[in-house]
Amino acid sequence: MKHQFDAIIVGAGGAGLYAALEASRTAKTAVLSKLYPIRSHTGTAQGGIGAALGSVEEDRPEWHCFDTVKGGDYLTDQKAAQILVEDAVEAVYHLENLGLPFSRTPDGKIDQRRFGGHTRNFGEAPVKRACYAADRTGHMILQTLYQQCIKNGVRFFDEFHVLEALIDGDRCNGVVALELATGEIHTFHSKATFFATGGFGRIFKTTSNAYANTGDGPAVLARAGVPMEDMEFFQFHPTGIYRMGILITEAVRGEGGILRNRAGEPFMERYAPKLKDLAPRDMISRAIIDELRKGSGIRGDGKIDDYVYLDATHIGREAIDKKLPDIAGFCRTYLGVDPADKPIPVQPTAHYAMGGIPTDLWGRVVRNAKGDVYEGLYAAGECACVSVHGANRLGTNSLVDIIVYGKRAGTDIARYVRDADFGPLPETADDRARAGVKALVTGTRGKPRGEITARMQETMMELVGVYRAADEMKAAIAALRTLRGEYREVRVADTGKGFNTELLEVLELGNLLDIAWMTALAAANRTESRGAHSRVDFPERDDTNWLKHSMIRLVGDGYEIGYKDVDISLYPPKPRVY
Repeated sequence: MKHQFDAIIVGAGGAGLYAALEASRTAKTAVLSKLYPIRSHTGTAQGGIGAALGSVEEDRPEWHCFDTVKGGDYLTDQKAAQILVEDAVEAVYHLENLGLPFSRTPDGKIDQRRFGGHTRNFGEAPVKRACYAADRTGHMILQTLYQQCIKNGVRFFDEFHVLEALIDGDRCNGVVALELATGEIHTFHSKATFFATGGFGRIFKTTSNAYANTGDGPAVLARAGVPMEDMEFFQFHPTGIYRMGILITEAVRGEGGILRNRAGEPFMERYAPKLKDLAPRDMISRAIIDELRKGSGIRGDGKIDDYVYLDATHIGREAIDKKLPDIAGFCRTYLGVDPADKPIPVQPTAHYAMGGIPTDLWGRVVRNAKGDVYEGLYAAGECACVSVHGANRLGTNSLVDIIVYGKRAGTDIARYVRDADFGPLPETADDRARAGVKALVTGTRGKPRGEITARMQETMMELVGVYRAADEMKAAIAALRTLRGEYREVRVADTGKGFNTELLEVLELGNLLDIAWMTALAAANRTESRGAHSRVDFPERDDTNWLKHSMIRLVGDGYEIGYKDVDISLYPPKPRVY
């Protein structure tokens, strides 16, 4: 089945919906989503969206910009960060005008709370910068934007899984997708195609990511020849629910929560004397691992399922129920713990990809180190890398990223499609995707996908985790190479067409394996420690040799790695201490 739209948006999280809203002002726009839009992973963003509104205390966008650059360990492209923080203020008020029900101060302003790495006056002390709707901020963004898209006449294709990007030279002419309800293959012909497919935390065993976060967009484009930027930088959030990885928002610490070790000691005082429990996530994750390794975890054995406590009992039941109701519910449901009475068992959990599809400041996908772009191809959100997060993202900046750069990409798409023509699309455009699906669905028994998935996730968790070493990553790369080979022998036993979830899981596994392999390769290649990339054999940041973005490209069964300059035009690199 064939369709034609001016703009195709792949992904219905915050970035996709905002881009669709903007593009649909002039363009016939459709959204393809593997899920129903309001079930997108943006809905799990809890604590807030950062913007220097100054509702509660003085704040300025330039302070937000400095914090973002410093938090990213100076790998952040600084003009991109400047746009992020300056546009954030207008974007938050725009969301308010669209109907987002923010929490309020007593005098009616949008309320704000503290988050890790947010400071006033260039690092002087913590500042309240996170605008929030209780601990349901991401969910409220989804609801607000989805309603506006419906109002604007955007066409939604729910439960469609993207299989291939139709790239011809340096131009994208659309995508091929699988309709999950029927098993039919659909070709979407477009002038502009936008990828906002979210992250890929499912390459790890313990993760805060939804089951749907399988790196579909980056994997599809990588196989089409698009280089991926800074894949070695993957953030671990320090407070995932013990053994499950479900996120406990940083807002708990913003409201006064304290991390404690086996002896009850508030140990962050030793690792970040000024910001303590509000230090950036990479630092706190390493601090927790250090505590576990020296026997100060609650179990005390330093093994992979050791943990520490997040103590919120002194915050008070009334404040917890008012400002953190979902978190309290998670703890009661999954742990049998009431956070108003007992501390919460937590451990670092794989959380956020700083790297991904490289883009320029308007969301156009970059195809080389010179900054040349593909015509009609866009990306934003966690699947993309405009490099506002550098080597480590600050809390709340993910929602800022999807709102600011989703909107900018949508605005540029609206401009682009006015003058662009549809590119050529042969009748055989979907042949390769059809052949790929047909090869999987033969009805014969092949390698079990579940075993490959488990081995991939354990490999990444143990060998490419919070701390990394050359010999471990070398072993991971070899293991992943073997698993990619075994994947070619996987077959789908269920030959039915309707809602064939086995087929979907196999397709997703292929994407995860490609992403995991590129992540391990890029991590082994970078011989320094910076932000979330922490090497035990190269413990120092090396600006002389590594103040540069990596660009990894799949080439047949192999790969090649190139580099791109970092924009440091605003703040020269300094030691990163808190």
